Formats: sequence, C-alpha cells, structure tokens
Amino acid sequence: MALSSMTGFARGQGVAGPYAWAWEIKSVNAKGLDIRFRLPPGWDAIETAVRARAAEKLARGTVYANLTVDRKGIVPTVKVNEAVLAAVLATLKSLGDKINAAPPTLDGILSLKGVIELTEQGESKDERAAAEGAIIAGFDKALADLIGMRRQEGATLGKLLSARLADIGALSARAEAAPGRKPEAIKARLAEQVAALTGALQRFDSDRLYQEAILLATKADIREELDRLAAHVAAAGKLIADGGAIGRRLDFLAQELNRESNTLTAKANDAELTTIGLELKSVVEQFREQVQNLE
Repeated sequence: MALSSMTGFARGQGVAGPYAWAWEIKSVNAKGLDIRFRLPPGWDAIETAVRARAAEKLARGTVYANLTVDRKGIVPTVKVNEAVLAAVLATLKSLGDKINAAPPTLDGILSLKGVIELTEQGESKDERAAAEGAIIAGFDKALADLIGMRRQEGATLGKLLSARLADIGALSARAEAAPGRKPEAIKARLAEQVAALTGALQRFDSDRLYQEAILLATKADIREELDRLAAHVAAAGKLIADGGAIGRRLDFLAQELNRESNTLTAKANDAELTTIGLELKSVVEQFREQVQNLE
C-alpha cells in the first residue's frame, strides 16, 4: 500500500443545469482526522454524503473543503418591503421633528437593510436534485485528486525516511566498531582512573574499588542501545515497505530511536563515540520531523 503525506490541494468545478459549482479542498498535518466543510447557505443537505466519503478515504490530517455555487441565467426580482419602508419613514419623521438635520435621500433610505429584497425565480426540484448529485460527484473527483497528490508526496517522504534509516544504521555500525568500546580500551581507561584514585588516597577499600570498576564498565557498555537501535530501524523499515497510514506508529518508533541515541551519547566514554552519538541524534531528529508529515 502506498504511503501518503497529510498535505495536499485539489480543485474541481462544473455546471449542472443553471448551477455552476466549484470545490477547493486542502489538507494539512494533524494528529487525527478533522474534516471542515464550508458550504453556501441552503446546501447543507450534501454535507453528510461528502463527509462520509472523506472519512472513508482519509485517515489523518485537517481537511478544509470549500464549495461555491452560483445559479446562472436567473434574473433577480427587486421588491420593496412595504412594512419595513413604512416603519423607516415613520422613524425618520419622528426624528425630523426633534433634530434639525438635512432630510434623508431616497438612495439612503433604500440602502437600509430590509427595505429592498432581492428574490430569484423558484428553482425546480429536479434541477436541484441533479445539481446536488453533480456536486457530490465533483467532490469525489476532487477528493481523488487530493489523495493522488498526498500519495505523490508520500512516495517522496518514503525515500527520505528510508535514507535516514540507512544513515542511522550506518552510524550504529560505526559505534559498534569504535575502538573506544572494545574491552581493552575500557580496561585501559579504568586502569588510568584507578591509578589516579589510588595515588590521591592514602587508604581505600579494594573491594569497593573493584565494585566501582565493574559499575563503570557496565555503564560504558552500549550493547543494549545498539541492539535496540537495530530493532527499531528494522521495524521502521518494514512499516515503510508495507505502506498505508503508518504515521503514528513511525512517530512512536522515532521517539524510541531518539531515546536510544540519547542514552548512547550519555554513555559515550571517548571522543569518537560522543561524535557518533551527536550525529545519530541529529539524524534521528531529521527522521522524526519528516515522520510528522506522514498520514
């Protein structure tokens, strides 16, 4: 199954009878799936259908779907609301007796809200039903285009993530082969520390010193971190190969990779391992940031 990003854009438009319509759909990153529709007044009836289609096809992302509808070829009728006009004139006359001001103009009166009403010719039920069907079909097409764009970006993300995993594997191999983690090197450093300690103290407990040496050697061992890094890299690689909506699971693995790289860096007992650990942390952070865009 193909990978998908959570970002994309699509647009579709068409005409059904006297209705011209256009969809614009865009999606951005989100923790879950959040679908937000913006429909013209009077077209709420189609929301249930298009929302179900979006929820069926998408797993994550904030999706904004905007519909515009224009009814063409209909001549509007201008009507004066007599009741509102009478009330406005009565109010103006009452104010005119109290306030010394210029009389109101006709265009000023007609511009008041509610005085003028614009009405359109009644619509046919068949035309309306046909328009709703065409608009829903148009949403399906725009949604498919959005998914196509998200999958194109997902393919690019998959390559980037695989490259970062390869970098993590290569750095782990460098840490594995680092001379500083070999028993001989650890033993030499411990011997130096013991010599410095015994030279600074007149009396010391040899048993306690032995225990501390064992503890230091255990803390310096990064075997477990290297094993867990290898396991997480393999698991992440399999998820990417399998595809689908894997963003959340990869995000969890990215957190685990970050934890192990931090521990490895903290345990580093020479300059080379420290450098490898810092590079590893940087690559893991790049991996984590790219995962945030994945569905």
